[in-house]
Amino acid sequence: MSLINWSWLFLLMYIGIMCCIGFYAQRKIKSADDFATARGSYGPFFLALAYAATTASGATFLGLPALAYQWGTSSLWYIFLYPVGVYIGVLISMRLVSTVGERFGNRSIPEYLGERYQSDGIRILVALMSLILLFYLIGQLVSGLVMFQLMLGLGKSSALIITTLVLLFYVVMGGAHADILSDGIQGGMMLILAIIVVFITLNGVGLEGGLSGLIRELRDQDPLLTDIFNSESSLFSSWWSVIVIVFAHIPLGLLPHLGNKIWALKSPNDRSTFIWMAASFGLTLSLMGIGGFLARAHFGEDLLTGSGNPNQALPLLFIEIFPSWLAALIGIGILSAVMSTADGLVISSSQIIANDLYRKTYIPKRAINLSESQIDRNVLNISRLSTILILILCAFFAQSLINKNVALIVWIGIGGMMAAFSGPLILGALWRGVTKIGAYAGLISGMATFIVLHAQLINPIWFINFPYLHSAANWLVVQGPNPFACTFIGEIVSTFLTYIVSKATRKLPEEHLEKLF
Repeated sequence: MSLINWSWLFLLMYIGIMCCIGFYAQRKIKSADDFATARGSYGPFFLALAYAATTASGATFLGLPALAYQWGTSSLWYIFLYPVGVYIGVLISMRLVSTVGERFGNRSIPEYLGERYQSDGIRILVALMSLILLFYLIGQLVSGLVMFQLMLGLGKSSALIITTLVLLFYVVMGGAHADILSDGIQGGMMLILAIIVVFITLNGVGLEGGLSGLIRELRDQDPLLTDIFNSESSLFSSWWSVIVIVFAHIPLGLLPHLGNKIWALKSPNDRSTFIWMAASFGLTLSLMGIGGFLARAHFGEDLLTGSGNPNQALPLLFIEIFPSWLAALIGIGILSAVMSTADGLVISSSQIIANDLYRKTYIPKRAINLSESQIDRNVLNISRLSTILILILCAFFAQSLINKNVALIVWIGIGGMMAAFSGPLILGALWRGVTKIGAYAGLISGMATFIVLHAQLINPIWFINFPYLHSAANWLVVQGPNPFACTFIGEIVSTFLTYIVSKATRKLPEEHLEKLF
């Protein structure tokens, strides 16, 4: 059979499995909290697989190989360092967010921050900021679109409709249970796929001379492709651009679609086991990126100058070196990476509307007289309806972003949020002195800094009469294309202002802080 026929066969099998998971998960949902968090339902091994799969996403399986394909060995900095930053964030999350979230029964990160600072305003602001995560979801849909185009021979619209419908069906039915169950299974598939990619790359499959032949081929194409830094890339050009990768990714482990999963851990005693398992799985999955080196050796600059794009590097490599049936099967593995992050994003985004805006804001403000069971039923229905609307909206935008690097689409969605969260969420988890006003200062300044820098809104000409300021403005403009640098600078601003403002404003009640710390 041809690649397309094999791909359709495996896709139908995959859809069947996801539908079965959706039906099974639906039976486990007894309340809106079950839909939102699946609280206390899973052991450390399975949840670690699910967590690592959600962290990896289509950005890891398509975006990282694309960066490796384009910039060569300098991209190894990102491949190895981003998991370090993420799991530092997870450790911080475990320290307070998970413990306090369990104690107060929080269903989302915005709700947790509202409790932390005793502020409805903080909760609403964080909830609205969290909607920027829709760009993250759009990145996953673009990844699915790329896979279906290549493997099934479909046009953009058909590929996008299939990606959206598969996701829509099992998430609407099973909520967080469907999310975690599917992600755990997909995480196992993704680990096998990552090991295959590492093996074929280190052995230089399809090239003369194995690994040394691979390095020689990259050097012959462009010596910069084998350098420790690549001066032509703003992402990997210096020690500064490398260091910011770690710090920029620390808040990623606390973002809503990841932080929510921690509440599904069955026992608090399993936290250390969960952490080291998830970190080991996460690092293995990130090594998928080195497949971009082998793709560059096979295809040269074709995906940079021709009709293709670097996001296709890894799927095209599989088609090039494997039999049709195996290439199709591996393609489903990449689709698993896309779905495993997309479903978590859909669940967390739906909770912004159903939990943070409806249950915690609309109901109390309007003083609506409903029983707890009626409210819970409404929240569950709103969760499912908002899931449908969110996916339709993101599918609409995904069509126009297919040629942009998936990893960079994702960073449009998470860079500003991670900068904003640094002060209120990270510093707030480590230091009891953060105040409500300090949290506001951190949220607003971090998001604003990222937007101003990444959009390159600073014009050095404004400071032409001030040499030092002019030099600083020029440097900031240079950082603009690098989302990691913009995020890290935003994190510094957010943390600094959170601390300074907290020192100068009224503290939270000691009784409340004792419950938190």
